[in-house]
Amino acid sequence: MLDQREKISALIITYNEMGYIEKCIDSIEFVNEIIVVDSYSTDGTYQYLNNHPKVKVIQHEFENYTAQKSYALKQATHDWVLFLDADEVVTAKLRKEIKCKARKESEHCAYWFYRKFMFQNRPLRFSGWQTDKNYRLFRKSKAQFAKEKIVHETLIVNGTSGILQQKLVHFCYKNYEDYKYKMLKYGRLKAKEAHKKDKKFNYLLLVFKPFWKFFNHYIIRLGILDGKKGITICYLNALGDFERYKELQRLGKKEKMAYFLVKS
Repeated sequence: MLDQREKISALIITYNEMGYIEKCIDSIEFVNEIIVVDSYSTDGTYQYLNNHPKVKVIQHEFENYTAQKSYALKQATHDWVLFLDADEVVTAKLRKEIKCKARKESEHCAYWFYRKFMFQNRPLRFSGWQTDKNYRLFRKSKAQFAKEKIVHETLIVNGTSGILQQKLVHFCYKNYEDYKYKMLKYGRLKAKEAHKKDKKFNYLLLVFKPFWKFFNHYIIRLGILDGKKGITICYLNALGDFERYKELQRLGKKEKMAYFLVKS
C-alpha cells in the first residue's frame, strides 16, 4: 500500500519551561521539524533549546497567547501541525495514532485530543478536567486562531474535525507557586479580554464566580475524589477567577481616571 503520511511540524511556545520542556521534546522527535517560539526565558529554557540538535528556537516578545501561537503557526514549514504546550507529552500509542492521521487523504483536517492531567507525577482524575479536550493536530492551511481570544485560544477550523482515542499527558502542576502564577496570569488576561468587549465589573461576580468555580469543580465535578490534590487545584482555579474580576475592576478604574483627566 502506498504510504500517504505527510510531514509534520511540531510547534511549542515557551517561557521558563525547564523541568517540562525536556520531556515534551523527547516525546515528539518523530516529527519532521520542531519549532519553539520562546518569550525570552530566564531559566535556561532558551539555552537548552538552542543547543538541541532537532529544535529550531526563535525568541519573540509575548503579547498574549493567541498572538504568540499565531506567530508560531506562520513559522511551520509543513501543512500538518502538531501544536503542543511545553508541559504536554505524547505517549508511544498516541504517536502512532498521530502518524496514522497525518495523511494526504485524512478523513478530517483537524483533531481534538483528550488530556490526562498529572499533578506532579500523579494522575488528576477529576477536579473539572475529566472532559477537557483541545485541538492539537491540524492542517495549517485549514485553521487559524481567533484574534479576539487572548487566553485559552480558540482554533477556527475550515473543515471537519475528529477526536483521537489516545490521550495527551499534561503535566499541569509542577509546584504550588508555579500553578498559582499561571492561574493569576490567566485571570488577568481574561480580564483584558472581557474589558475589550466592554464587560463591566460588579461585586456580585467577584464573590459569586470564584465560589461557583470551586464548588462546581470540587463538588459537582468530583474534585473531592482527588483528595488533597483536588482541593489545591480547585482552590487555585477559583483564585484565577477572583483575580480576573479584581483585574477587571482595576481596568475599569484606570479607564475612568483616564477619562476624567482628559475632561479636566
